[in-house]
Amino acid sequence: MAVGRRPAPDLGRVVFEEAGGIAEVLAACDAGRVDLAILDGEAQPTGGMGLSRQLKNEIDDCPPIVVTVRRRDDRWLATWSQADAVLVHPLDPVGAAETVAEVLRAAAAVDAPVVR
Repeated sequence: MAVGRRPAPDLGRVVFEEAGGIAEVLAACDAGRVDLAILDGEAQPTGGMGLSRQLKNEIDDCPPIVVTVRRRDDRWLATWSQADAVLVHPLDPVGAAETVAEVLRAAAAVDAPVVR
């Protein structure tokens, strides 16, 4: 909820879809229903960092991923996970919204058609 419904004025409203387990996350990402995944790096039994790495390596058109971690020192693990960005708890609403907006803008720029 720290991200809010509209992380930046130039972006549309965000619709959240919560998943209760790894199977739900995999199905939603594989079906293309996710524009951005925010994964809990501390979740058990399968943490968001391992899931991020799996998604990045197994889904051809993988959505961008933001991983949340409890300790600032765990940011290096999120790099291993191939996450596009990392948020550290406690989540700062302004910082979380800015990070999500940056990741969404970067993804939109990659998907934009090339005009020649």
